[in-house]
Amino acid sequence: MEVILRILGGLLCALFSASLFAEIKLSEDCPPGFENVSGKCELRTLYQMYGSLQSGGVGGLKTALPEVRDGFSPQQIDLGRFLFFDPVLSADGSVSCASCHQPDKGFSDGLALSVGIGGRQATRSAPSLWNVGFLRKLFWDGRASSLEEQMQGPLYSDKEMGSTPALLLQTLQSQPQYKSLFRQAFPATQIITLEQVYIALAAFEASLISLNSRYDQYAHGYAEALTLKEIEGMNVFRSFVARCAECHTPPLFSNQQFAVIGTPEQPGEPRDVGAAATFKDESMTGAFKVPSLRNIELTAPYMHSGRFGTLRDAAEFYTRGRGHALAQGEELKLHWHIWEPNLSEQELDRLVDFMKALTDERFKPAVPAELPSGLPLVHRNSLEFDEGSEYSPGA
Repeated sequence: MEVILRILGGLLCALFSASLFAEIKLSEDCPPGFENVSGKCELRTLYQMYGSLQSGGVGGLKTALPEVRDGFSPQQIDLGRFLFFDPVLSADGSVSCASCHQPDKGFSDGLALSVGIGGRQATRSAPSLWNVGFLRKLFWDGRASSLEEQMQGPLYSDKEMGSTPALLLQTLQSQPQYKSLFRQAFPATQIITLEQVYIALAAFEASLISLNSRYDQYAHGYAEALTLKEIEGMNVFRSFVARCAECHTPPLFSNQQFAVIGTPEQPGEPRDVGAAATFKDESMTGAFKVPSLRNIELTAPYMHSGRFGTLRDAAEFYTRGRGHALAQGEELKLHWHIWEPNLSEQELDRLVDFMKALTDERFKPAVPAELPSGLPLVHRNSLEFDEGSEYSPGA
C-alpha cells in the first residue's frame, strides 16, 4: 500500500509540475571559486601556488591542499543543487539531503544525532560538507571512498531518506522538469540513470568550497587578518604541547586519518566501534575520521556522537587527561596524541578564538526558490526555509 501511495503521489506531483511547467534553465556559469575550462569547472585557489603537499607535520602557512574533485560541468553542478534540496529523493517526499546538511549550520543540522524519514534517529551526527571534495574517505567510519558511494548510504537507509534505487528512478522519470534538467546536464543520453543522479549530487557537493577565512588571508600574507588573540590561539594550536595541528593539519585542517580519542557516547548508548567495522581491525575500536575544522563554529554539537555542545567543551576534552571519559574498565587503544597537555583556561579560550577564525561562508550556494518536483522546501529540525534563497530560524 505504501508503494502504491508513493507512486500515486509521484504522479500527482508530476501532473502539478506539468500544469505549471515553465522550464528551468540550468546555470551555464561555474560556481564562485571555479573557472570554466572548455565547459568544465576547475577550482582556483591561492593554495595552488604552493608546491608542498601535506606529508605530515603541522602544516605550514604555505602548504598546498590535497587534490580536489572537480571537472564537472556547470549544468551538472546546478542540477545537483536542485536534487540536494528536493525532498522528492526520499521515499515519502519528507526529507532532503539538506535536512541533515543545512547551509546555515555549516552543512550540518545542529542535532547530536540526525533525524531521518518518519522521525527515525540516526546513530551519529551529520558531518559538515564544506570542502568534502578534498576527502579520500567519507562517513565518520571511512566506509566510502567516493562521493558517489557515500550518498547511496543516506539515500537508501531506512533511518535517513528511505528510498530504493528503483523507486528513486521511477520518481524522477515521472517528473517533466527533471527530464528536462537531466537532458541539459547530460545531453548525450535521453533517459535518467542512477549514475547521473550520483554524478550530479557529487558535482554540487564538491563545489562547496570554503578557503577564504581570515586565517587563509593571514596565511597568504595579510598579517592584519587575525587579531592578537587569534594569533596566540594559532600558536597554541600548532604547538608541540597542544598538538592540535598534527591531526587537524592546515590548510584542510584534517590529516584525513582515523584516531581513537575516547570521546563519550550519548548517555546510555554503547560504545560505537567506528572504523573498526570498516577496516576489520579491533585496534581501531572507537576510531573515527579526523574532521576538518573549517566552519567549525557553525556545526555544534561536536564529535561523532554530538556529545559536546560548544567549541570550548570540545577543546577542554583534550586537556582533561588521557582516557578520562572512558567507562570504568573500558580499554581502547587511544591515539598517542591524546595525553595531558594541561592547557590553561586562557589557552583554551585562545584556541576557541582561533577556530572561529576558520569561518568562511562567502561561497554558500543559493537555496532554490522553487523545486523541480513542485514539492515545498522541507521545514525540519527547527529550521524553516524562507521563500527565496535563504534559511531562517523557525519555531
